[in-house]
Amino acid sequence: MSRLAALVTHTHPDQTRDAVASVLAAAKGAGLEVVVNEAEAEKHGDVVGDCRRVERLPDDPDICIALGGDGTILQALRRYVDTDVPVFGINFGTIGFLAAVERDCVGEGIDRALAGNFETVELPGLTTRLDIERPVALNDVTFIRKPHGRVAELSYSIAGREIGHVRCDGLVAATPVGSTGYNLANQGPVLAWGVEGYVVSFIAPHTLTARPLVVAPGDVLHVSNERGREPVDIVFDGMAVAELDSGGDLRVGFRDGAARLAQLPGASFYERMRVKFGRLAG
Repeated sequence: MSRLAALVTHTHPDQTRDAVASVLAAAKGAGLEVVVNEAEAEKHGDVVGDCRRVERLPDDPDICIALGGDGTILQALRRYVDTDVPVFGINFGTIGFLAAVERDCVGEGIDRALAGNFETVELPGLTTRLDIERPVALNDVTFIRKPHGRVAELSYSIAGREIGHVRCDGLVAATPVGSTGYNLANQGPVLAWGVEGYVVSFIAPHTLTARPLVVAPGDVLHVSNERGREPVDIVFDGMAVAELDSGGDLRVGFRDGAARLAQLPGASFYERMRVKFGRLAG
């Protein structure tokens, strides 16, 4: 069987066109076949040449290369949840917290990815019993009021114990990876990669007592939408997937090893924090 490399890119093909061509050339030299879905093929046109085009990316390529920002890398990670496929991100976005290398090192990054010269970190996820294709979030599960809707009233309990009833715009449950996203904007704590557990924080709470809370990995979060209130959106990693109806409830749990992210040997979470967020502050 030939070795396969799946390719995913962000929504601005003009920014990644040269990098896509570099991936195809390097893969040919390394004896790998590059596969793209129809959306990628349409996006890049002749640049993808005669590489294999499929309706749906295969379940078991040797690697997935993501050219884009954190959203694109997260999309690739979600596609390969519960597999051994590593996702190697090259940052063509703004922050690129999940990326292994920056765009100015694209050549080196592609060579490393195709040669397998990287380490992988197993990312945890948050799970629910929603009837959707992949009921696992790698960044966060968010319960958020609809645009122009009334303030939400959400009750929440953890490990079977009620914690509180909060009028707010929403509630965020975030993994360590997701703790630097929406949760951080809520002034929630950042959890280092490798911490077992997740954090619950609130979007614009209408109370002084709604504080962010770090939750033990074995403790299940139970969120209820107050009866008589409007439905709220349930959002996985930035994508609306369902609604929590008036009087409805949903349980969210933590699980290890949901996806595999490639990183350079010796890469440090704390160095990422300094470089990525220090750059924004500067």
